[in-house]
Amino acid sequence: MNRRHFLHPGRLAAVAGQALGLDGEFQSSGSDAADEPALLRFRRRAMATTFEVSLPFGTPGATLAAEAALDEIDLLEDQLSVYRQESEVSRLNQRAAAEPIPVEENLYRLLSRCAQLTTETEGAFDISTGALIKAWGFGRRAGRVPSADELATASECVGMGKVLLDSDKRTVRFLQPGLEINLGSIGKGYALDRSTDLLRQRGIRSALLHGGHSSVYATGDFRAPALREGTSSRGWPVGICHPWKPERRLAVVWLRDQALGTSAVTFQHLEHEGRKLGHIIDPRTGWPAEGLANASVLAPTAAEADALATAFFILGVDKARLYCENHPQVGAILLPSGDSADVVVLGAAVECVQVMPSGVAAEAS
Repeated sequence: MNRRHFLHPGRLAAVAGQALGLDGEFQSSGSDAADEPALLRFRRRAMATTFEVSLPFGTPGATLAAEAALDEIDLLEDQLSVYRQESEVSRLNQRAAAEPIPVEENLYRLLSRCAQLTTETEGAFDISTGALIKAWGFGRRAGRVPSADELATASECVGMGKVLLDSDKRTVRFLQPGLEINLGSIGKGYALDRSTDLLRQRGIRSALLHGGHSSVYATGDFRAPALREGTSSRGWPVGICHPWKPERRLAVVWLRDQALGTSAVTFQHLEHEGRKLGHIIDPRTGWPAEGLANASVLAPTAAEADALATAFFILGVDKARLYCENHPQVGAILLPSGDSADVVVLGAAVECVQVMPSGVAAEAS
């Protein structure tokens, strides 16, 4: 059921859960919280999380527009979820090893972009990891360490080089039996992008959409339509919290026509030989990634932000820095593992990130 709420932004903190949230400490100097505009919030469960559309109070047609955006997310879940047997992605996993399968145009574009991101990230982002996710039990939230034989078998079924995309016929063919794609590392962001496009088509120019703990897209300014002419606009403030110390705010990011994606092992992990192994698996090794506690990425689209957050979590600080240097519209806020680690701010994030006093920025590029 869709739930609607009125909310005062000055009293809002961590609405998107433990990793992301509208920040409750963003008032300009000397302003009174009572003078700030209220927000309309619309919520719905989808993709195993809660999606929310926040619109400034007074936005014309807010209810119908927000409900249409949430409807779009429902439709995309029907298409993308591997947990629905009749979804287009499930049918693809069932049949593509036997023959080329035609896919819907937007899905084909998404798969093509995923393949491109796999190349750009040296294989750190890879949607063909379905077999590995199953081997580790993370798909059903029942994490386990697979045997060496299980891991070897699953690893043989991974790799976007084994996925043949035919742009002329718009078909997909798996060259390896047992290969399965899983869009969990990009699907929520993609849904936010599609929903934001729909809002724009309806004339909505100021909105914040988020999908649970990991994905957010902001357009316009949280004060619109109350924003007066000549008033400076910073967009929407979004807080990033420590992945397992929710009382610690790492940073606040101001977003305007941008997305922020976060990857962390807050909820799904297991202990093995004294190590904390999370659900983010490195496709190149078959093992959960280690080295970072949190990776948040700023990017032009939510799909890209989600994918790169996963990739940077796997790649680590140095390769994330190099990627940002080569992609000026991308930035990152990274927290290395370790109790004394400092927040690292990279690339485009430098211009719109405020690191909290408890997490001093280690570097900026």
